[in-house]
Amino acid sequence: MSYSAPIKDMLFVMKELAGLDDVARLPGFEEATPETVQSVLDEAGKLASEVWAPLNVTGDREPPQWRDGAVSATLGFKEAFRQFVDGGWQGLAHPVEYGGQGLPRLVGAACLEMQKAANLSLATCPSLTDGAIEALLMAGSEGQKARWLPRLVSGEWSGTMNLTEPQAGSDLGMLRARAEPQADGTYRLFGTKIFISWGEHDMSGNIVHLVLARTPGAPEGVKGISLFLVPKFLLNDDGTLGARNDVQCVSIEHKMGLKGSPTAVLQYGDNGGAIGERIGAENRGLEYMFIMMISARFAVGMQGIGLAERAYQKARGYAKERVQSRPVDGSSSCPVTIVHHPDVRRMLGTMRALTEAARAVALVAAAHADRAHRHPDATTRAEHHALYEFMVPVVKGWSTEMAVETASLGVQVHGGMGFIEETGAAQFYRDARILPIYEGTTAIQGNDLIGRKTVRDGGAVAKRIIGDIERTVQALEASPAYADDAALKAMHKHLAAANRAFSHAVDFMLENAKADPNAAYMGGVAYLKLAGVMLGGWQMARALIASHALMHEDPAFHGAKIATAHHYATHILPQAAAFEATIVAARGGEGMLALSEDLF
Repeated sequence: MSYSAPIKDMLFVMKELAGLDDVARLPGFEEATPETVQSVLDEAGKLASEVWAPLNVTGDREPPQWRDGAVSATLGFKEAFRQFVDGGWQGLAHPVEYGGQGLPRLVGAACLEMQKAANLSLATCPSLTDGAIEALLMAGSEGQKARWLPRLVSGEWSGTMNLTEPQAGSDLGMLRARAEPQADGTYRLFGTKIFISWGEHDMSGNIVHLVLARTPGAPEGVKGISLFLVPKFLLNDDGTLGARNDVQCVSIEHKMGLKGSPTAVLQYGDNGGAIGERIGAENRGLEYMFIMMISARFAVGMQGIGLAERAYQKARGYAKERVQSRPVDGSSSCPVTIVHHPDVRRMLGTMRALTEAARAVALVAAAHADRAHRHPDATTRAEHHALYEFMVPVVKGWSTEMAVETASLGVQVHGGMGFIEETGAAQFYRDARILPIYEGTTAIQGNDLIGRKTVRDGGAVAKRIIGDIERTVQALEASPAYADDAALKAMHKHLAAANRAFSHAVDFMLENAKADPNAAYMGGVAYLKLAGVMLGGWQMARALIASHALMHEDPAFHGAKIATAHHYATHILPQAAAFEATIVAARGGEGMLALSEDLF
C-alpha cells in the first residue's frame, strides 16, 4: 500500500480551525482562495503519492553511497527531486520578489506534511533549504539576498545547517570551528561539522552551507558565535558556478533509520580554508541560526505528523485484510479481519486521533505565523507571534514523540508481521526514532516551553490559551446536541479536566522554575506532553463542534470526525492528569534527583 494524502481532513482543519478565509484576507495572501488552495493541495498530493512515496522503501534499502568525497543519492531521488523543483514547490511559501509563490505558511505546512509522509528522507533536503532561506531573509544583506536567494527559492540550489561538532552537540557554546577574516571581506573557515543532513549530494547544482564558527578574539561560549555562508562551489562575478570550495565530505553515517537521507561529516579548511561570507553582525550567529532552527523545528514536527499518518494508513490497510480469530462478541462463528477486534480498534483509533490532533495544532500554529507576519496591526502581529512561538516546541516535541508512539502501534497492529522488514511497518518505527532527537531533543523543547515560553512572560500566553480553552469547554456544553450526544459530553468533561491540569502545571512552573529549577525542569518533558495533549484536545473539541454543525453536508466524513474526537476525549485527554501528577511530584528533589551520581 502506498500513500494517499489526507487532503479532505487538511482542508477541514485549514478552513474550520485555522481560519483560512481570514488568512487569505491578509495583505499579500489574496491569491490563497479556497479554489487555489484546493488545487495546490491536490497537485501536492499527486506528487507525494505518485512520485515520492514509491521511492520511500528504495531509500531505506538502497541508501546513498559515499565515494571519494562525493555522495550519490538513492536511485530515483534525483529525478523525483527535479519534479519537485520544476513544479515550483520549493518556493511555495517564500517571497514573490525572490521567485517564490508567496502563499501562506498555512498552505505550505499542509504540503510539507504530504512530502514528509510520502518520503521522509527525500523531504528533509528541501526543508533544510527552507531554513537557509529564512535565515537569509532575516539577517542577510541586500547583496546576499540578491545573490543567493533566487536559486535557493527556486530549488536549483539546496541549503544546510551546520551546527554540531564532535565535542559540541546541544551545547553550542563548545564549538571550535573558526573563521579567519580576509582582506577582501571574506572569511576562511576551518573545522569539522558532524550530523549534517544532506551535507553532500548530487541532486542540486550547489549546496549553500550555513555554518556557525568563531572569529579571532570572539568571546567564549555562545556569545562568541558568528554565522557564515559557505557554498560548495564558489560563484564567479557573473553568478555562475566557479571553483570547488575547500569543504569536503569525509564520510556519511550508517543509521538506524532515515537511511535515504545522507548524514555527512564535513571537513572545512584542509587546503587553505573554505571561503565564506559572514551573515549579519559578528557574534550574533546563534541568534540568527535560531531563526533557522525555529523553521527546522516546525518542519520536524510536520515530519512526525506525516510519518504518523503514513503509519496509520499502513496499519489500517493491514487490519482490513488480515483474518484472525473470531470476534469476542460472538457475532461470527468464523475468523474475521482484525479490524473487528476491540483492541485493534483502540490502536487504530489512537493512531488516527493523535495524528489528526497534531495536524490541527500544527496548522493552527502556521496560521498564527501568517498573522504574525502579515496582519496590518502591530499589536495583533505581536500577539500571534507570541502564540506561534509558544506552540513551536509543542509542535516539534509532542508531534515527534507522538510519531514514535503511533509507529510503534502500527507495528503492534501488524503483530509478528510488523517485526518483519518486508511488511514496511518497521521502517516507519525506525525512521520515527530520530525525530524526538534532532533539532533539539524533547527535553530541550520542554525546557524552552518552561523557560522562554512560560516563565519569561509570567505565564501570559499560557494563561491566554487556558482562557480560550475554557470558552471552548463552555461552547461544548452550549451545543444544541449536548444533551443527547456522548461525544460532546465526554469532550466537555475531559477537556475541562485537562485544562485544569495544565493551569496547575503552569502555576507550578511559575513558582518553581527559578526557586527550585531542578524540580521544575525534571518535569519538563511531562509539561510539554501535557501541553500537547491539552492543545490537541482543544483542537479536537473545536473540530467536534464544527462537525456537528456540518453533519448535513457530509455525514460520513463528519461522523468519523465526531467518533475520532470522542476517542481522543476518552483515551488520550485523561493522560493530562497523570502528567500533572508527574510534574508536581518532582518537587523537593525526591526520587532520581536525590540519588547520588555513583548509584547510577
